[in-house]
Amino acid sequence: MSEFLFVTWDGGGNVPPLLGLARELHERGHVVRVVGHAAQADRFAPLRFSSHHPRREFTATGPVNVPALLSVFADRSYGAEVLRLLDTRPADVVVVDCLLFGVMDALRQAERPYVVLEHTLDSYLRVAARGPMGLALRAMRLPALRLLDAATERLAATLPELDAGHGPCTHIGPVVTGTSATPTEPRVLLSLSTVAFRGLPARWQRALDAVGELNVPVIATLGPAIDPSRLRVPANVEVHRWLAHDQVLPQVSLVVGHGGHATTMAALAHDVPVLVLPVDAKSDQRLIDRRIRDADAGLSLPPRASTRQIRAAVTELLENSSYRSAAARLGARIRALDGRTRGADQLELLASTGGVGL
Repeated sequence: MSEFLFVTWDGGGNVPPLLGLARELHERGHVVRVVGHAAQADRFAPLRFSSHHPRREFTATGPVNVPALLSVFADRSYGAEVLRLLDTRPADVVVVDCLLFGVMDALRQAERPYVVLEHTLDSYLRVAARGPMGLALRAMRLPALRLLDAATERLAATLPELDAGHGPCTHIGPVVTGTSATPTEPRVLLSLSTVAFRGLPARWQRALDAVGELNVPVIATLGPAIDPSRLRVPANVEVHRWLAHDQVLPQVSLVVGHGGHATTMAALAHDVPVLVLPVDAKSDQRLIDRRIRDADAGLSLPPRASTRQIRAAVTELLENSSYRSAAARLGARIRALDGRTRGADQLELLASTGGVGL
C-alpha cells in the first residue's frame, strides 16, 4: 500500500480528472490525501481532505478575472503549506494540478519530487507558458514552463490525437467514463461552464433563445454561477442547476458547450458531437474548439455568435451524421485508453520508485 497526496484548487473542470484518479487509488486500497480550497471539501468525501485558506479567497462561482486567477496559480503560501503537510506525514507521490505554480516552485526548491496532472491539452499549457500568463508568472519569479518540465512525470489527461505540438508528457487519456449514446429522439445538452466568466448570462440567453425555436427537447445545466431567474427559459428546455452529465449523455445527440476540456471529453466519450461557444478567449477553450473542428467532431462559433448563428449550427450538427461518426471515432479511442485506470497504474508505478521516476 502506498500513500498519495493530491493538490488541487476550486477551478471547475480541473477537478474531475484529479478526483477520478484519487478515487481509483483509494478503491485499490492506497492511502489518498487531498488538499484543496475549503469549498471543495464535500466533493472529495470520503477521501482524507484538508483545506487550504489562501490570503485571497477564490471560488469558481465568484467573479473571474486575471488577478484573481494569478493569485491562485502563484500562491506561495499554498506551497509552504504542502511542505508542512509532507513534513508532518510524508507521501510516496505528490500530484499537483498543472496550474499551481506556487506549489510546484516550493516543491522544486525543497528538492521534493512531484507529478503534474494536466487537465487540458499539454500543447495549450506550453503556449500559455510563453504568453501573457507566463510573462506575469515570470515577473513573480515563477517560470511556468520550467516548473512543468521539472516534474518527475507530466500526466496529460487528454487524447494525444487532439494534442498536436505537445511536449514531454505521458498521455493517459481523459479521465471520463462513457458508452455510445443511443438517443430515442434528437436531444440537446446545453452546458456553458460552472465558472462565472464575464458575460456568461448573455451567452446563456442567446443559446436558450436559439434552441427554443427548435422542435427538440433540451436539457440545460446552468451550474452554480448562473441564477435561473435571470434567464428566459423556452418551453422545450428542462433546466437544472446541477446534473451529472453521465446521467444524460447516453440519451443526447449533441452537446452545446463552452469548450471546457472536461465537458468536451465527456461528450466525446459518449460519441456525441460538440458545438463550442467559447466564453473565455484567454483559456484553453479556443484551442479545444479548433481541435474539435479539425477532427470534424463538431463546430464552433465566435463568443458573440448571434441566436440565428447558434440555431443554424445546432441544426447542422443534428442533421449531418458525419459529425457523429467523427465523434464516435474519438469516443472509441477515449474508452479504449481508460484514463482513470492508466493514470492510476502510472502513479502506482511511480510510488514503487519513491515518486522519482523509473
